Amino acid sequence: MIPITDAISLQDDELDITFIRASGPGGQNVNKVSSAVQLRFDARRSRSLPNSVSIRLQALAGSRLTLEGIIVITADRFRTQALNRADAIERLSDLIRKAAYRPPVRHATKPTKASKVRRVDSKVRRGDLKSTRSRPTSSE
Repeated sequence: MIPITDAISLQDDELDITFIRASGPGGQNVNKVSSAVQLRFDARRSRSLPNSVSIRLQALAGSRLTLEGIIVITADRFRTQALNRADAIERLSDLIRKAAYRPPVRHATKPTKASKVRRVDSKVRRGDLKSTRSRPTSSE
């Protein structure tokens, strides 16, 4: 079990972890060892996530989300499987924590009468200033 927040924790069987060969520098080690981790998590069908968190998670995942609703995270920052596995799980946990935060509801408000008057006054003053910049008319 992987704890995410006080109310949310993931079961180990919900994560599909496979090891793949990493790219980049590392010499002969890169060609022989599958040290990179590809973590797959089904955000749509997860029984550990509430529906609202699942929806926000899918929106946050962006290009990491497949059409089937599976989040794919690839970790190859480190040279060992254990560190890459921990890194992938931590990145998924961070993503779920962000999705678990529910933004406060915004209540629409109306501008006060005084602020409307101030706005119109400033527009009138600005218009008067701009009108003085025009070319003089023949009557002046």
